[in-house]
Amino acid sequence: MTRNIVQELKQTKPFPSKAQEAAVALLRTADVLRRLTAAVVEPKGITTQQYNVLRILRGAGERGLPTLEIVERMIETTPGITRLIDRLETKKLVGRERCINDRRQVFCRITPAGLSLLTTLDAPILHVTDTALGILKKTELTSLIDLLDRTREHSNQ
Repeated sequence: MTRNIVQELKQTKPFPSKAQEAAVALLRTADVLRRLTAAVVEPKGITTQQYNVLRILRGAGERGLPTLEIVERMIETTPGITRLIDRLETKKLVGRERCINDRRQVFCRITPAGLSLLTTLDAPILHVTDTALGILKKTELTSLIDLLDRTREHSNQ
């Protein structure tokens, strides 16, 4: 039998609304997924946010991306993107270069070492996410994605 969020949190009273119950369940589930991902990436010496930046930069290709565009694409927004990039650069996973046309803009690119690290993480991350969400049917996953997309869009207005 599946435990619901009220049972899992050992609450003695019901939530004031279904929306609040759903929000708490979503946050709890996101935390579980974040911890599972962290268990894969942290032994490789990076955080989940650093992993996210590396994936973004891999997708950007050789041109790289300006720092502020990386922030816009991140799963979890962070005010400390410069420090995050500093740490990745220290680990030689990312390189930076000032834009010739606009010296205020800094382009970040993933290095071969960063690409290599991501390659070693691809299969384990896929396994973790497939296992965590494997209980859901493909149609349920599609519905879940749609519901989450709609919720974010509405909340970001």
